[in-house]
This record gives sequence, C-alpha cells and structure tokens, in this order.
Amino acid sequence: MPGIKKGTLRSFDSGSYTATLEVAGSGKSFLQGVLVARNIPTSEMINGRNVLVVFMDEHNTKDAVVAAVY
Repeated sequence: MPGIKKGTLRSFDSGSYTATLEVAGSGKSFLQGVLVARNIPTSEMINGRNVLVVFMDEHNTKDAVVAAVY
C-alpha cells in the first residue's frame, strides 16, 4: 500500500531530476536521490519548499517520488 508523506526540499539536481528531502517526523535525517515527477518545473524546486512524497513501498526509500511541491 502506498504511503504519502509531507517533506521539505533541501536540494534539487536538475540533471538527474532527483531531490534531497527531509521527511516530516524523521528528525534531521535526509533522503537523497528521490525521483521528482517530470511535470514539476525546475523553477518550482526551491530549497525549503514543502513537497508531497509518495512511497510505493514504505520499506524501500528508493521507491519514492516527489509528486507535488507547494
């Protein structure tokens, strides 16, 4: 069952279209290399913005995607 979590964008790599995130409630640990949906413009990926992260498998952080930024 997919899980949805709120996070904070810490960095964005436009070359690989991946992000480093701080997931809400995870303390100060970051997830690196999280895929970002290609429909999100690079101009929206500003450090400190809130993001919506979908985890297809909550036990595998490599199987996550940033689905929205706000």
